[in-house]
Order: sequence, then structure tokens, then C-alpha cells
Amino acid sequence: MKQSKEQTPLPPKNNKQGFQKIFQINLSLKDIVLWVLLSLVVFSFISAFRSASNDHPKKPLSEVIADLKADKVSEIKIEDLKVTATYKDGEKYISTKEAQTSFMDLLSAQDIDITKYKIEPVDTTPMSAFGNLLINLIPTLFFIGFFIFMIRQARGAQDSIFDFGRSGARLYNKKMSRVTFSDVAGVNEAKKELEEIVDFLKHPKKYQLLGARTPKGVLLVGPAGTGKTLLARAVAGEANVPFFSMAGSEFMEMLVGVGAKRVRDLFTQAKRAQPSIIFIDEVDAIGRRRSMGVMGSHDEREQTLNQILVEMDGFDQRTSIIVMAATNRGDLLDPALLRPGRFDRRVVLDFPDIEGRKSILKIHARGKPFVKEVDWEKVAKRTVGFSGADLENVLNEAAIQAASEDKKAIDMSHIEEAATRVKLGPQKRRLQSDLDRKMTAYHEAGHAVVSHILPHTDPVHRISIVSRGMALGYTLIPPDRDRLHETKSHLLERIAVMMGGRAAEELIFSDITSGAANDFDQATSIARLMVEEYGMSDLGPINFGPDMDITEWGKSFFDQTPLSPAMQEKIDIEVQKILKTAHKQAQDVLKKHKDKLDIIAAALIEKETIEDEEFKKLIGERQKSISREPNILTS
Repeated sequence: MKQSKEQTPLPPKNNKQGFQKIFQINLSLKDIVLWVLLSLVVFSFISAFRSASNDHPKKPLSEVIADLKADKVSEIKIEDLKVTATYKDGEKYISTKEAQTSFMDLLSAQDIDITKYKIEPVDTTPMSAFGNLLINLIPTLFFIGFFIFMIRQARGAQDSIFDFGRSGARLYNKKMSRVTFSDVAGVNEAKKELEEIVDFLKHPKKYQLLGARTPKGVLLVGPAGTGKTLLARAVAGEANVPFFSMAGSEFMEMLVGVGAKRVRDLFTQAKRAQPSIIFIDEVDAIGRRRSMGVMGSHDEREQTLNQILVEMDGFDQRTSIIVMAATNRGDLLDPALLRPGRFDRRVVLDFPDIEGRKSILKIHARGKPFVKEVDWEKVAKRTVGFSGADLENVLNEAAIQAASEDKKAIDMSHIEEAATRVKLGPQKRRLQSDLDRKMTAYHEAGHAVVSHILPHTDPVHRISIVSRGMALGYTLIPPDRDRLHETKSHLLERIAVMMGGRAAEELIFSDITSGAANDFDQATSIARLMVEEYGMSDLGPINFGPDMDITEWGKSFFDQTPLSPAMQEKIDIEVQKILKTAHKQAQDVLKKHKDKLDIIAAALIEKETIEDEEFKKLIGERQKSISREPNILTS
């Protein structure tokens, strides 16, 4: 079915909108300054005109009357209270009479024949009224303009007096830069699932003839940086329809009811421009479970959520509007928002696999010069666990570094440094004593040697005692390929690798340092997951974790831990057992291979950084290992 190309229809005009447009006065500071200058010019002109008319010498009215009797005056001009006398010798004098007295009556009282003189009365009422009006109006206009400017400054330049409840959604249409599925990579399954949405927006009648119900909403769930917002814009670009974008936090205001009104306004705009897409980013800001907090069920957030539920459920079956929303925490959303009829589709986005990373790197490499020796397969393997945003940042940092070195193209060293910078931060040249450098070198060498010797761990990629971020050194151990499952043996050996730094300190210095704090943090988290959720302990295949992940810490505000103190003690004992066993394993490995530990530590003290190839030459080859997630150990 051929779809005709039409421009986005404009909202119908009504009297209310016309009334609002009349009073939507948007005066900037520049406009107010111009009005003030114009007012001063007009006021100065009026003052100059009046002063120009009063430049003749003054004479008392009694002397003017006496000169009339002496036949010295040829002409009299009367303007309100001002009397201008023109003498026969050409001189002019100005006098002032009283307001309640008529000049003609004064002449009659002095027996002066008024027919002998040319007396011209001038009506100055209109001119005087106009001048007084300007004098009174100019300050009023100035204060009105100043008042409007202060309101705009207090409420934001984008708001006016009558649009406080407007949605403020940003509209992306065909005239703007168009994003399509070709600009999105690493989420092939999600793109395939959204193709039906695109096809519906292009050909809605094909589905309506078969009685298919309009998909009301699509929820995009995934970690930060995986391309949820970009994918939503790509759907709008493929369908070539208006795209209304608004963040969840933009609905919220201090005033109760404003959020609900903005929701109504947003859906009204989308209905006028249908077929269209409404995109709400970070929907968990307004879509969290109701009545779970300290406040009751009538706060502003819940009223806004209720209005969204009503708008989505009240759609006409014939409307062509799709509501898309993105969130990092889909488990926090209210069940009423997730039921069929509102968000019908739930698209999960995860970190890209190796093929996805290669596709993402190709997209972000456009417009950047690279040397021919760049191995994108190696870069993709090096960046396991990186999101699409991370990969874009890596190539951008690599380009910045190449430009700072006055290079004409980006090489592998720039990409490698950029990948490390993204995860750990820039290098810091801290002043360290020889003892500190030696301690750091043996600590990092302990991680590397244990990882190299144990059979189920990953190969060492880089060891360095150059400070980055808060770490004095680091051992980079990325996995060689993506895996979907974790094994107990691999997790136990990962914990042993983390304990390698402390074990090396005890073996060489017979003392311990604070550098293993981050290692213990990671090791304890893995051990607790093994016991509480994975069932990898002597307690058996039982999940001791929370039933529902409500908050960032895994529990709702009022939830109590369902475990007894005795069971909690058993869990702590199992966690401690795993950590102690891993620590003992690391000690045994380093005692057996102390010569290799000394070789790596000496090389680190001399060169500060050792890459994988040099590490293999120093310590020998190892068997191939498996893993899933990157492992970065810092001191």
C-alpha cells in the first residue's frame, strides 16, 4: 500500500489560543533596552519642543497691559495660560495669566479697545492632552516591560505566562537529522522486534483490516549506554513520522496537577500529528510503584502516573500513536503500566557481543582516519563489557589523543590508551618512594601470576604500576570471548586472582597494606552472590536473596529481611569460607612460583607497564581460558 507524503498537520486554531498569543509577550533584555531608549528619545523630543517654544524673555502681565495702553504692542497670542506679546519693534515677550481670569476681561477692565490689536487665541487642549498622555504612559510601559522580564527570568526563558502546563516535548520530524536502523548496531534482536512497529506506522490499514489491535506501547529496558534512546529515534526515522521526546523528570513540578496537565497536552499534540511516536526517557522517574513510599497515594508523581495510565488506556483503536519508553530499572515500574494494553512490548537491550561491538565500532569510525594496521577484531575482543556509548567514547578519546600528538591517523596505541582511560581514568604521575613502587609492583604481579597459573582464569592483557584514578596500579584481565554462563570453578578462581595481591604482600614483605581494599570488595560481592543467589555453597541450591528488587539496595522501604539470624550467620560463614579458601589458593600458587613473581615485579619496577606479549615471554605460555566479564584489578 502506497503511503502519501504529507506534512505534519498543524493544531486547529481556537479563540483560547488566539487570546493566549496576544498576551504571550516575550521581551528579552535587548527589547526592554530598546523600548527604554525609544521612550527617552520621545520624551526628550517633547521636552525640547516645549523648551524651544519658551525661549523668549519673560515680562509681567501688568507691564504688557501697560504697553498695550501705550500702543507699543502689535499682536497678542494666547495659548492656555501663556500670553505671547509681539511688539512693533519686533521683540517678543512671554507672560502668564491666572487660570480663572480671562485675558479679554482684563483688557476690558483697563478700558483698552481690543479691536485696535490683533489678538489670536490658540486651542492647546489636544496637544496638552497628548503630551500628558505620553509623559504618564512611558513610565507605565517601562515598568510593565520590566515586570514581564523579571517573570521570564524567574521561570525560564522558554516559558511564558500562559504555557506553564504545556508539555515542552521536543519534536523531531523529517526536516531534522534522520536516524535509521542503519545508524544503530549491536542490538539486532531488538531491531528485528521493532520492525513490526515500523511496519504498523507505515501501513496501519493492513493490520486494521485483520482486526489487529494497535500496539499501545513499547518499553525499552537495558543498562545505560546500550542505545535505548537512539533505537527509539531510529524507529521514528524508519517510519518517517513525528517523534515527540520528553524525559520523565520534565513532567514533575512543585505544583500538584502540573505533571498530569503536561501529560494531557503531550498526548493531545501527538493525536493531532498522528501517525506519531511519543518517547518518554527515564520513565521510572514517574512510573515507579504506587504507594510504596512514605507519602500517600495523592502526591504529584502518582497523579502524573495515573494520567499516563488513563491516556494510554483511552486510546481509540483507530489511532496510529505508539508510546515508547526507556528505563534502566524495569523492575521498579508499576504493574499497571506494564500490563497488556499499555506497554504491550518489552524489548531488552544488553551489552553487545563481539559481533555487535565490531558493528558499533564501524559506525563510530566513520569520518575518522585510521592506519591500515588497526585490527578491529582485536579491539572488539579488548572491549568486552563496553556499551555502545563506551565504544563511541573510546574512539573519540583515541582521536583526541592522536590530535594532541599531531598525528595524521589513529593507530592501535591510541585506541588501547583510550580504552584504558575510559575504564580507569587518565594517567597520574604521583611521586612515590622506592618502597611504595616495590609494594605496588609485587601486588600487581601477584594478581598476574595467579591468573596465569590457574586453569580457568583469563589471560593477562596488561600490568601497570602507573597510577590511574584512585588506583596506584592495575592488572587488566579481559576475557578472550563472550560467554553466557558462569561456572563455580571460574568464579572461585576469579576470587583467588583477586586475593593474589594480598598474598604477594604477605609472602614478600611479611606485612600487609591497604591496597587490597578494592580487591576484597569485588571478591566479597562475588562470594555473596554465589551463596545467596547462585546456590554455589554447602547450604544448597537455595535463593536467599530478596524476592523483588525494589530499590537500589535490593529491598523496599518497609521490607524486612526474611532470613532468621541463624540462617544469616550460616550465610556469612559460607562467604567467609569461600574467601579464605581463595586466599589460601593464591598463597599456595605464589609460594610455588615465587621466581616468576620476582621476575614480573622486577620488570614492572623497571618499565612500569608490561603488555601481554612481553608478559608471556617473561613467564611462559599458558593454556587457553574461558570467561564472560572483564576483570580489572586495581590497587
